[in-house]
Amino acid sequence: MLKPVLLISLCAAISACNSWVNVTSAGQLVTVATPTEVMQCTRLGSANTSALSEIAFVQRGSQKLQQELIDLARNQAGDMGGNRIVVESPITEGQQSFGVYRCP
Repeated sequence: MLKPVLLISLCAAISACNSWVNVTSAGQLVTVATPTEVMQCTRLGSANTSALSEIAFVQRGSQKLQQELIDLARNQAGDMGGNRIVVESPITEGQQSFGVYRCP
């Protein structure tokens, strides 16, 4: 009985460390910017992203979660024709909002 529990726990821990987001070709053209850097750009809208903050009761690292949310926002921004994103909210329960901009 102990072996299955250990195996499930190990799989959950490994999954919590893994990123499941692949940046698309459009998303690869999008970079993270500061509000000052997009002052001369056109705002296209928002990208609202969400990812699991824990998997099977294992808390995911904040840096891993942040990178996954950024990658999701980059993909959305690329699909919208944007080339910059700006963080607009803190991470709350695995969700974060980004502004999407098109800059020259």
